[in-house]
Amino acid sequence: MSETETKRKKHGEAAPAEGLDSEIYAKHEKIYPREVHGLFARLRVTALVALLGIYYGLPWVQWEGRQAVLFDLPERKFHVFGLTFWPQDFFLLAILLVIAALSLFFFTALAGRLWCGYACPQTVWTEAFLRIERWFEGDRPKQMKLDKAAWNRQKILRKTGKHTAWAAFALFTGLTFVGYFSPIAELVPRFFTLNTGGWETFWILFYGFATWGNAGFMREQVCIYMCPYARFQSAMFDKDTLIISYDTERGEPRGPRKRGVDPKERGLGDCIECTLCVQVCPTGIDIRDGLQYQCIGCSACVDVCDEVMDKMGYPRGLVRYTTENAIAGAPAKILRPRVLLYGALLLILMAGFVYGVSARSPVGIDVIRDRNMLYRELPDGTVENVYTLKLTNRSNETRHFELSVSGLEGARLMSTGADYVEIPPGRVIEFPASVRADPTQVRGSNDLTFRAQVVDMPELSNERTNRFVGPLR
Repeated sequence: MSETETKRKKHGEAAPAEGLDSEIYAKHEKIYPREVHGLFARLRVTALVALLGIYYGLPWVQWEGRQAVLFDLPERKFHVFGLTFWPQDFFLLAILLVIAALSLFFFTALAGRLWCGYACPQTVWTEAFLRIERWFEGDRPKQMKLDKAAWNRQKILRKTGKHTAWAAFALFTGLTFVGYFSPIAELVPRFFTLNTGGWETFWILFYGFATWGNAGFMREQVCIYMCPYARFQSAMFDKDTLIISYDTERGEPRGPRKRGVDPKERGLGDCIECTLCVQVCPTGIDIRDGLQYQCIGCSACVDVCDEVMDKMGYPRGLVRYTTENAIAGAPAKILRPRVLLYGALLLILMAGFVYGVSARSPVGIDVIRDRNMLYRELPDGTVENVYTLKLTNRSNETRHFELSVSGLEGARLMSTGADYVEIPPGRVIEFPASVRADPTQVRGSNDLTFRAQVVDMPELSNERTNRFVGPLR
């Protein structure tokens, strides 16, 4: 048995996620993260409370007599506080997804896996499940002792209590998730009286089961084996990216010693080989082995190492947030080309998204010219072009639209329906229409503007420009 394996067994540590000493098909060993306190632990708890509070509380917020955030799929309405989005606004969702991706790139290039350590749903819910586990089974040593003990009344009660709390919490999570798509004030009583629909029931149970499995059992395996971000993050890292690192020059050679002993007299570094940095790691890695893709940047090792340094009377920062260049003694560079590029693109897209939302018109109009025929001359001598009009009502009320054309003297819109088009909320109406004009006013290809406006609210209007083709005179 190697020295590393001996030390791990002595301290009750899990085997490394990947290593030369581990068998390829070895059974997964459960990781028991030790509870840690400190600045970064408090930040994680703050993020945990804030994010879970938003997730569980937001569906209950009311806005103008309805649920503030509701994605009403049957009605094809997506309410976000005072805004209502329709399927026609899909391009805004595409921009939002690009913004989310660029934000991940930007913060990764700047501060490493900040998202993974503090805000990723897997991290947040795993932390919540770990806290529930500690309530029932105690901290790391007690959990390990309980798992090794024979089944008895105390073990059955503790395990049953933990899994019951996990299941209830996961079920509440699934119920809240579906509450973003069905009004939650109606969904909750229907669920507990067994009156939910088939799809609602399926997604409540599926999402709850996924939460229970990922946060309760799979935990770090989701981050190590399932999450693609762990694999491509290196493409966004450079030597000036902020990472959690162990100061090798200061810490080596390692060795245990009593408090008050001068490490220099014994030829030792500041690392006392307590292995607490390994015991608090949720993915079971040893940060002293260097940067590893399994590290999620939670900074638990930073907090616990600082506590040990305080007790030993050594300076803090043996394990700390730093950069490769800083460790090598080079000056730090925050504003780097990739950071500036990501930041600029992010600002441009965010400005575009805000403009797109604020400039959104409740009246939508699209004009498609019939390409099968350039024009036709009618018996009365006029020239006619045929179009297909698409009108969209992006408001929450039925609207009556009035249509008109301009840009060509004497042009008349000849729609197949009435002068006023009635469109229900969120609907798209498509119909053929033609425009006739005096041939003396037409010179080949001409710009023609189609205008749609709400009858009783003229300020609500929109227009599109297309071509009117006539004979060359």
